[in-house]
Amino acid sequence: MTAQRITVGGERPYDVVIGPGVQAQLGLVLDGTARAAVVHSRALAAAAGAAVETLQQAGVAAEAVVVPDGEAAKTAEVAAGAWEEFGRLGLTRSDAVVGIGGGAVTDLAGFLAATWTRGIRVVQVPTSLLAMVDAAVGGKTGINTAAGKNLVGAFHPPAAVLADTDALAGLPEAEFRSGLAEVVKCGFIADGAILDLLAADPTGRADTAELIARAVQVKADAVAADLYDTGRREFLNYGHTLGHAIERVEDFGWRHGEAVAVGLVFAAELACQAGRLSRADADRHRDLVAALGLPTSYQGDWALLQSVMRVDKKARGASLRFVVLDGLGAPAILTDPDQAWLDAAWAAVSEPSTHPTDTASSTHPSTPTEPA
Repeated sequence: MTAQRITVGGERPYDVVIGPGVQAQLGLVLDGTARAAVVHSRALAAAAGAAVETLQQAGVAAEAVVVPDGEAAKTAEVAAGAWEEFGRLGLTRSDAVVGIGGGAVTDLAGFLAATWTRGIRVVQVPTSLLAMVDAAVGGKTGINTAAGKNLVGAFHPPAAVLADTDALAGLPEAEFRSGLAEVVKCGFIADGAILDLLAADPTGRADTAELIARAVQVKADAVAADLYDTGRREFLNYGHTLGHAIERVEDFGWRHGEAVAVGLVFAAELACQAGRLSRADADRHRDLVAALGLPTSYQGDWALLQSVMRVDKKARGASLRFVVLDGLGAPAILTDPDQAWLDAAWAAVSEPSTHPTDTASSTHPSTPTEPA
């Protein structure tokens, strides 16, 4: 299969390369670089070792920097430890960071690169579906705090993204499904062909490369028009306001895609209550999310979730803001919706689902890992 190349435009354009074996291009991407730190989780030691070897063969003095798995990597303490490693390695502003892993590692690696000597290059090598279509693309970097997810971060576009689809072969099925939540989100807000592909094959395995490319293109178009998330790019947060709140309340015991899946159903119900989305389109959200094997309901403390949503990074002052749809492919912003609409949307997702493929609930959370 031939690799696909999608350019993310804007003031600092870069390419996202998608296909089997593209990690081998790492040496070409960083040709002429003196030093590089390869940031990875323990679970990806083999992939990181291969990257270090590739870079060393290209004349780059590369060393691995190990961080914890999953969201445990995205803390100030882990970042401080990595900065000390960068100092030991002697990284300068002409050097680079390579992030190998899932969304948590690529978020952290980008943040480390953005802050070391006020900014050095980062090359992202995402190894999970979620990271390939979302976290590694777009230049948003960040770490978590006790107050919420990604509240400390920077906009720092990568020098390149190498989405090696070979890495997906060993990805646990639950992790792959989690990534599909970000893919289907792109279908709802911009590319109806994604919805058709997933309806035909809810596993996402028959057309994985096309789904990745389509989702990346949706994100690339938004980022090129709005790097700093002040307009069009905000639509990429569809489903994320409630999704991030669920993650925080569950202390990241839910996978990101699982939480976003519930958030998508909630946002569709909210738009339906506001008279902006048809009942048929709202139901399509629930049916397709369920067919993907993702949860459509969550049993939790509604008052607590609302308070967490108010300190989400997408909030403005005391206002609650939601991305909603005025129809499939027509995203918009709904600010301070009526409480009755919110309560009705919550009621629609807080009832236990009877769908047999639902994989998570607040009483039986998934166990996220960082295999990719």
